Amino acid sequence: MLEYIRIACAVPPVKLGDVKANTRDICAYLGRADEAAADLVVFPELAMTGYTCADLFFQDTLRKAVVEGLDRILSHSVHYPRLTAVVGAPLSIGGQLYNCGVVIRAGQLLGIVPKTYLPNYGEFYERRWFSSSADLPHSQVRARELGFGWEGTCPVGRDLLFRLGDGTLMGVEICEDLWTAMPPSTLMALNGAEVVVNLSASNETVGKRSHRRDLVRHQSSVCTCVYAYCSAGCTESTQDLVFSGHSLVAENGYILGENDSFIETDYLLVRDADLGAVRAERRQNKSVRDAVSFYSHVEPMRVVECEDAKLRSDGVMYPLTRMPFVPVDGDIRRERCREIFAIQVAGLKRRMEVIGAAAVVGVSGGLDSTLALLVAVEANRQLGRPTTDVYGVTLPCFGTSDRTYRNAWTLMELLGVTTREINIRDAVTQHFRDIGHDSGVHNATYENAQARERTQILMDYAGTVGGIVVGTGDLSELALGWCTYNGDQMSMYGVNAGVPKTLIPWIIEAVTESAFAPARAVLKDIIDTPISPELLPPDSSGNISQQTEDLVGPYALHDFFLYYVLRMGYSPAKIYTMACRAFRGEFTPEVIKKWLRSFYRRFFTQQFKRNAMPDGVKVGSVSLNPRGDWRMPSDASARLWLEEAENL
Repeated sequence: MLEYIRIACAVPPVKLGDVKANTRDICAYLGRADEAAADLVVFPELAMTGYTCADLFFQDTLRKAVVEGLDRILSHSVHYPRLTAVVGAPLSIGGQLYNCGVVIRAGQLLGIVPKTYLPNYGEFYERRWFSSSADLPHSQVRARELGFGWEGTCPVGRDLLFRLGDGTLMGVEICEDLWTAMPPSTLMALNGAEVVVNLSASNETVGKRSHRRDLVRHQSSVCTCVYAYCSAGCTESTQDLVFSGHSLVAENGYILGENDSFIETDYLLVRDADLGAVRAERRQNKSVRDAVSFYSHVEPMRVVECEDAKLRSDGVMYPLTRMPFVPVDGDIRRERCREIFAIQVAGLKRRMEVIGAAAVVGVSGGLDSTLALLVAVEANRQLGRPTTDVYGVTLPCFGTSDRTYRNAWTLMELLGVTTREINIRDAVTQHFRDIGHDSGVHNATYENAQARERTQILMDYAGTVGGIVVGTGDLSELALGWCTYNGDQMSMYGVNAGVPKTLIPWIIEAVTESAFAPARAVLKDIIDTPISPELLPPDSSGNISQQTEDLVGPYALHDFFLYYVLRMGYSPAKIYTMACRAFRGEFTPEVIKKWLRSFYRRFFTQQFKRNAMPDGVKVGSVSLNPRGDWRMPSDASARLWLEEAENL
């Protein structure tokens, strides 16, 4: 199940007081939203009349026109049976006027949610015209009391949730409700709402757009929900106030989309949101469950069932990135990379500080060992020690290429670390003789013997210099089990254990711009070098003959799989669909399926290596540390996942 919902924020041009014109435009936007295959469309606060009508709200003529307009919208909505709409309107209930969100679907008036918090400060005078939802005399209102010419009742109150699709609950709040210490949406989320819409008329002042964005992002995060905010456009502007039409859709603390122009009106913002992400976060974060237990009784909600309200979004508009671990925006990416590097440094620095040890790093000239060496050098610097207290050891053997050998030496010399070369060719050859292995047979024994010999030498060498072996293996390798048990799988502290392969080049590039500028040229060449374990002999020209991604698959795909398997718990079918969209034009569906099956097979069978992994610094929300983030039996069966992947 894909579990997406498509939300449209509709901002028609409003004509203050001209309810007939506004009704016509709202009906037109219902059609536009339906053409966009939206499941839900939300309009601005008081879209039927305009927010700034002031004392005109007291006029019988205006209130009568609102009811007539709603009747027309109800009739028009019959043409769009798969679309739920939330329209802002002033309504008279029990002799008082309320600023309401009216929920409509397929000709039915499903419910009315009045605004709770009425601003009465600065430029706002809402209490002059409206009453709060707290003042409602009853929880049901008759259609005739509202002014409609037909019989029936409708639920009314801030305690309403609306069930859409396969159990998806939606809540409604209005503008100021979000800007308070206890937004109604918080209680809605505690009662199960996964989607919250906000009908707003927020005027623009300097810096307010940024603050508004932070509010929406924050509320979607703390409520673990999808939050859609739709604000009145610039045609609402009158007298002293300017309105900008700022609309946003957020999910779990991330902005999925917002309108582009600072001052805008007459537009439709359409975004897919992933309900699966909301559900995954709520399942994993037990504090959400605790909050439900502690506070949901404060204001229990009534659920309005929306008949046949099946969601139709397939998620094709959902903003996917090929590398979920790597921010697309360059400035954010550089900042994130520097943060990760600082966390790595802090972790290693603390370990070295406590035990009074130096850092020993096996330097291959590849990405992982390069990052580990940079971390060790910076940790050493922060401890006030000379760079010579970092020991860089290169251990060439059968597969070492000229390029990586040269880069390893150049890097160590430029960084000023103590260097040591220990060629392990003779030791491994002797080992082959001892165990009776033909060195001409390039199988797993041939490769693993080199990895284990390197680890043994590094461990023993660390003992001679009073150091610890800094592990170089990364998160992606741990996921795939692309490491030799008791070889490169083992160290005394793993600085890269929480860093995915696709992010490592960016971290190196980010820190090169500042602290390691003298080594920029060699670091760039290391980034450009094909990824390889270098366990098979180079070609006749001395170049790398064994490339990792030819053997285990593209790391871009595997990191994509890893993120959605661990972070979201998605099924193979959903991950496959997402990957086909994200990598369209780069990998065919057949290739994606091939490596997805490989990922699940390797991920399940290699857990025993992760269960025995050393301490390693956690840097992000995805981690395979068996002592904290990922606990899994070594002998778990992958059958269900592989069968689903096979049948894609």
